[in-house]
Amino acid sequence: MSEAGNLGPKNPEAEKAGAYRVLARKYRPSNFSELIGQEPMVRTLTNAFATGRIAQAWVLTGVRGVGKTTTARILARALNYKTATVDQPSVDLSVPGEHCQAIMEGRHVDVIEMDAASHTGIDDIRDIIDRVRYAPVSARYKVYIIDEVHMLSTQAFNGLLKTLEEPPPHVKFIFATTEIRKVPITVLSRCQRFDLRRIDAGALVAHLSSIAAKEGISVDDEALAMIARAAEGSARDSLSILDQAIAHGSGAVSAEAVRAMLGLADRARIIDLFEYVMKGDVAAALAEFRAQYDTGADPAAVLTDLAEFNHLVTRLRFVPAAADDASLSEDERRRGADFANTLSVRVLSRTWQMLLKGIPEVQSSNRPVSAGEMVLIRLAHAAELPTLDEALKSLEGAAPMPNGAPRTNGAPAGNGGGASAVAQARMPSSTGGAQTMRLVEAEPVPAAFVPAPEPVVETPAVPVKSLADIAALADANRDIAFKVQLKRYVRPVRIEPGRLDVSLTDDAPKMLLNDLTAKLRAWTGRNWLVSLSKEEGGQTLTEMETTKRENAFSDARSDPTVAAILARFPGAKIIDVRIPDVPEMEESEADLPVEPAADDDEI
Repeated sequence: MSEAGNLGPKNPEAEKAGAYRVLARKYRPSNFSELIGQEPMVRTLTNAFATGRIAQAWVLTGVRGVGKTTTARILARALNYKTATVDQPSVDLSVPGEHCQAIMEGRHVDVIEMDAASHTGIDDIRDIIDRVRYAPVSARYKVYIIDEVHMLSTQAFNGLLKTLEEPPPHVKFIFATTEIRKVPITVLSRCQRFDLRRIDAGALVAHLSSIAAKEGISVDDEALAMIARAAEGSARDSLSILDQAIAHGSGAVSAEAVRAMLGLADRARIIDLFEYVMKGDVAAALAEFRAQYDTGADPAAVLTDLAEFNHLVTRLRFVPAAADDASLSEDERRRGADFANTLSVRVLSRTWQMLLKGIPEVQSSNRPVSAGEMVLIRLAHAAELPTLDEALKSLEGAAPMPNGAPRTNGAPAGNGGGASAVAQARMPSSTGGAQTMRLVEAEPVPAAFVPAPEPVVETPAVPVKSLADIAALADANRDIAFKVQLKRYVRPVRIEPGRLDVSLTDDAPKMLLNDLTAKLRAWTGRNWLVSLSKEEGGQTLTEMETTKRENAFSDARSDPTVAAILARFPGAKIIDVRIPDVPEMEESEADLPVEPAADDDEI
């Protein structure tokens, strides 16, 4: 890979001072051919430039360090490409052009880079809108690169919309963001979107190996694999870690040095720990965990690596080709395949779930080592337990028959025809913990023991004379959702035995009549003809309840006693009206004086 610095002469002052350029800047891609892992985007741009279908705005999204800003600069360079023989946009940038070096170094007057994290307001966007009217000074296009565009305010986005939709022909916009979901859809719809993918670990290993060769650095293959895994698909992060590892190892990079630098556990020892846990050997698992901690491994990192290896084993069980990943060590390939062939998916899935729960516990604990040991104890203990399916099958095998005889694989013991022969063996697996093996010789169940079907009980017919009766049936059958729909949307027109004519409100669900027919048949024990009438119908149950409540409030306000109380206490209001069933009072009780109400703001 060539350097961006090859676009022009090197800075003599920097050469004289011996200034060091970090690897992430020194080996920053300067053309599309040097981008790694982004072939779909390069292919799309190549075809677009070849046919002249060049967009007015692009948005680049992806994780940190995947190359968004670099791609934006390369795209700006391609738009303004000009040499002695070529004067048009081109993706073939093998020969440095007139504007290339200044653009790649971020100092070209017509390529304006803005960090939206520090320029979030509408005033910054107004400045851009004012300047887009003017033609570029020397380049073909004036290109605005806005990094972390999701940080712009809502007003700033709104101010940019019109210019973004109809920009002058000499202006192009390139946006970059790590949070594409925070960018308004109105902005996204005006741009071509490119999702820059995480770089595959194998591609990162090859990339780092080539850079190490150019730098004359000796690097172990295992160390490169660890760096690629730690970078999580980010080229910039991988080069930063490699830079740190080179300084840490004084020019040579070994697996032990990278492991100590990153606080990682030895992958081979992680596999040993996994094996002890799957065997249920608590003592060996705790001893190995403590030994890794003593050598500098972080407890949470150990459990995270354990979860990653558990995932690898599960993946190898279904995708054996995953073993070809360049970032895997030989131990991971060989022993991972062995575990995948011996451990059940149930055991692997249970271990994964327990680790996902245990890792946050360790990270948040003020005693992470103790918390990590407790997680391993739980894992090792669970390895000796049967899975849920095995436990249910065991219960089924011991469940009694209705006549009191014990069940043996579905047939009652003591049967003259001979019970099924069942053998159960608890076999400790060398790699997978306690695995349960059952050898079952099943026999068909004799016809004499097949239970007779229960007689069908017909539901007696239930009388329905109003919508309130149907609502009561819904209440009795605990169908609250249907009851709410019935009360809100259905207006009664005519109700007869077996027939119901109704009208519906405008916002009624389309399937309400079908549901009403089915519910009536199920709840009343007879077939109903439910039809939609053109008549307006009466009030819905909800409207009736509302009318009744309003009348009750009106009557309460008209009551002389209530009116006197409301006048006596300014600001008081009626919040509810209840009419309980009060027994008749005797004359002596009726003549008793009424105590004045206590001061209260509400009745």
